[in-house]
Amino acid sequence: MRIHTLDLEFQGVPGVIGSFLVEAGGELALVDTGPGSCHSMLLKRLGELKIRPEDVRKVFVTHIHLDHAGGAGWWAAEHGAQIYCHERAAPHLIDPTRLLNSARMIYEDRMDDLWGETVKAPKGKVIALGDGESVSLGDTQLAAWDTPGHARHHHAFVVDKVCFAGDAAGVKLEDSGYISVAAAPPQFDPVAYAKTLARLKAANFDTLYLTHFGEVREVSTHLDTYVARIHQCHQYVAALREEGQSADELALLYVNGEHDLALLQGVSEADWQRYELANGAAMCAAGIDLYLSKL
Repeated sequence: MRIHTLDLEFQGVPGVIGSFLVEAGGELALVDTGPGSCHSMLLKRLGELKIRPEDVRKVFVTHIHLDHAGGAGWWAAEHGAQIYCHERAAPHLIDPTRLLNSARMIYEDRMDDLWGETVKAPKGKVIALGDGESVSLGDTQLAAWDTPGHARHHHAFVVDKVCFAGDAAGVKLEDSGYISVAAAPPQFDPVAYAKTLARLKAANFDTLYLTHFGEVREVSTHLDTYVARIHQCHQYVAALREEGQSADELALLYVNGEHDLALLQGVSEADWQRYELANGAAMCAAGIDLYLSKL
């Protein structure tokens, strides 16, 4: 098995969103496709490997947020690739109208520039997987693991000692010591997150592949740190709510706190902007705040 990390250069910036090409036994698959706005770059990366779009027969979607799966439907609609996803994700790949309407309320006039076109996947080309179900790829198997916390419709895909973690293991740009908590609304859940991360740690993976961004080799340390970060961010937003901070004040304080922590851990101002592009801190503050408001 060979794994290629394909840098999609989201918004012209390297190392923010990745897609993963998996080669096994003569078959090819993609894990996460990025958004429609990165489609041409994904095709360019595949071309650099001498791979034609029609050679990719399977696409695995960790979850249906546009930065991970906005481009997935094209592979099914245009080239007949089979898409594999969580059962809760499947309806949104077949008809993304509700997803796109919600996103447009957030991103407004930036919507098209950020995310590009999202193509509907034909119903017969979307296969929902349950926890533990696997799909053959050449001479190996990719297993779907139900991994909520960031989203209730989130799968990690596991093969041997490798885990394609989507957003379940956070956001950590290459050569950075700072981990950003993926907590965008509306489904952040620290209790579910803790269970997911305990499961991932118990598996003793050699490598995690993060869509934002790339390989993590020190898996146990990374997961322990991420558990602590989720707790830290959750408790901080809870404390701000107790103080009576408005939503805008809460978001500003959260962003400033994350910015200061990132710089303290060696992140440059330029790389902080890359983190913001990958996982905006204000949106994560809103996700944690929403979770707390429902308790």
